[in-house]
Amino acid sequence: MSQDAGGALPQRNVPLARYATVRTGGPAEYFARVGEEQELTRMLEWAATERQPVAVVGSGSNLLIADDGVRGLVLKLDRQLAQIELEDERMLCGGGARMPAIAAQAARAGLAGIEFAVNIPGSVGGAVRMNANAYGGDLANVLEWVEVATANGTERRKPDQLAFGYRRSGLRGGEIVVRAQLKLTPSTPEAVKATLAHMRERRHAAQPQGIKTFGSTFKNPEDPRAQGLTAGQLLAEAGCAGLQIGQARYAPKHANFIENGGGASTAEIVALMAEGRRRVLERRGVELEPEVQTLGEVHFPWM
Repeated sequence: MSQDAGGALPQRNVPLARYATVRTGGPAEYFARVGEEQELTRMLEWAATERQPVAVVGSGSNLLIADDGVRGLVLKLDRQLAQIELEDERMLCGGGARMPAIAAQAARAGLAGIEFAVNIPGSVGGAVRMNANAYGGDLANVLEWVEVATANGTERRKPDQLAFGYRRSGLRGGEIVVRAQLKLTPSTPEAVKATLAHMRERRHAAQPQGIKTFGSTFKNPEDPRAQGLTAGQLLAEAGCAGLQIGQARYAPKHANFIENGGGASTAEIVALMAEGRRRVLERRGVELEPEVQTLGEVHFPWM
């Protein structure tokens, strides 16, 4: 599109499937990559003036995009807003920084506490929004503060202001994590790298690799009728491992992962989720809750 005195305007009708690891979904009505806070502020002001909703795509590893696309402005944080800076025992991470890169840089510096991030293929902003945790590690335990941007400006929030819960936070739509500061623990590069290697081995042994997927489909239930079983175990017990609708299927290796066989649509993935949820509900009386985040008008038939 053209430019005005304030700078470049967002692009129109940009395909979004490549920004989601499962590779489904339609275009963004408006799209912009922003690499500086000034650019981000300008885009948020534009969206507010035009009365356009705002969303962010990070690494797209926990994301399901509507087949019909996404109304409003979709942003992608990169360049300065994806940098990682180290000062003593603290890491300052842009909202677009990737979690595995943070874990690797911390390991090289001999800093412990964020090793679990090697198994979270998402961005810092997504990790904060989802209160990411894995293999006993928890982002909230090492997070000192985040800076959150809206059209009204940027404010700093501490963890107790983020309303963290299981795989969720109190961040609202249109609130964008610009950066986050982590406080880590001194160790040795050798010890931290050994932990990273062990965590990678555990992930490779348990989860499908090298395929189009968005990670965990459903949250692990707290319902006592699950008898401590994970969502993946419940789905496998209900005969979902390998179950397929169209080009979407539950991974044989881990039934809580849905794979795109090459040409799957978001509608096929939602239908497969609905069938898996129905089977678990029928067998155990347990209602599985989606863990995957959505962008655009994605409707789960049971909600």
